[in-house]
Amino acid sequence: MRGWPLIKLLPTKTNFKFVRFAKFFGILSAVLCVASIIGCFYPGLNMGIDFRGGASIEVSKPAGQVIALDELRAAVGEVGLGDVGVQGIARRGTDVNDGSTAIVRFQIPEGRDQSQVVQQVETAITEAVGEVNYSGVAVVGSKVSGELFMSGLMALGLAIVLMFVYIWFRFEPQFGFGAIVGLVHDVILVFGLIVIMRLEFSLNMVAAILTVIGYSMNDTVVVFDRLRENLRKYKTMPLREVIDLSINETLSRTIITGVTAIMVLAALAVFGGEALFGFSVALMFGIIVGTYSSIYVGAPVILLWGVKRGGGSSDEAEPIKFGMASRP
Repeated sequence: MRGWPLIKLLPTKTNFKFVRFAKFFGILSAVLCVASIIGCFYPGLNMGIDFRGGASIEVSKPAGQVIALDELRAAVGEVGLGDVGVQGIARRGTDVNDGSTAIVRFQIPEGRDQSQVVQQVETAITEAVGEVNYSGVAVVGSKVSGELFMSGLMALGLAIVLMFVYIWFRFEPQFGFGAIVGLVHDVILVFGLIVIMRLEFSLNMVAAILTVIGYSMNDTVVVFDRLRENLRKYKTMPLREVIDLSINETLSRTIITGVTAIMVLAALAVFGGEALFGFSVALMFGIIVGTYSSIYVGAPVILLWGVKRGGGSSDEAEPIKFGMASRP
C-alpha cells in the first residue's frame, strides 16, 4: 500500500524556530515545577502500602471458581482499614487470569496488632466469598515503610548525580548542567502528575521515575551529540541557530521513538490492570516531558551559558527573545 509505513509521511527536514519560544516555555516550566513541589506537600503524595505500612494477602480458589472482586473489596472495607485495593491476578505457575486468584492490599492502623488485623481480614473474606486459600501474606511496618521511602528518594537522587557525572565527562560543564536541569524538571513534573491524578506512590512508581530519568537522559544525549557536532562544523553560525538546527535534525528520531514507546505503554495501561496503570501513565507522561525538556529546558540553558567552539573561540550567553515559530 502506497504511503505505508506511516513513518514515511513525516517530513525528512524541518526548520522550526524552537529558541524563539524558549523564554515562554521556560516560565511555564518554572510555574509547573513550583506547583508540583507545593502539591507534594499539600495535599501530598498518595503513599502506597510500601511507604505507609500495611499488608497484602493473596486469595485463591480452585481453578475454575471465580472470586467476586466487588464482594471481596466490600468485605475488607467493612473492617475499617482505610483504603483497600483488590486486584485479580494470574494463578501461581501460570500466566492465565481465570478469576480464581486475587490480591488484597490494606492498611494496618496505628496501635493495632498486625497479626490480629490480618486475621480479621481473613475472617471477613471467608464470610463474604466462602472458603479460600491464603498465601503470600506480606506485612510492612511503618518503620520499614519510612526507610523504604527514604531509600527510594536516595535512589532518585543518586541516579540524577550519576547522570550529571556522565554528561560532565562526555561533554562540557554547561552541557552537564543543562542535562541535570532537564532531569530535575522531568522528575518534579512526574511527581506533580502523581499528586494531581492521586496515583499510588509505591516502589513501582519509583521504578517508573527511574525509567523516566534514563529515557530523558538518552534523548538529551542525542540532541547534545548533534549540537556538539554542529558547533564544530558551523563555527561562525550564531549559537541559537545551531541549537535550532540540531533539534530539527534529531526531531524525527525523537518523535518516532517517543510515539512507539507511548503506544506500548498505552496498551499496558489499558490491559495491564490496576497494578500497572499508574506505572504506565507515569512513564507515558515522563516520555512526553522528557522530550519537551530536551528542547526547551536543556538546550536553552546552554544558550544562556554559552559554549566554546572547536577552534577555541567561544559564544557568550545570548538573550532569549519571544517570537513566532515558522516552517520552511
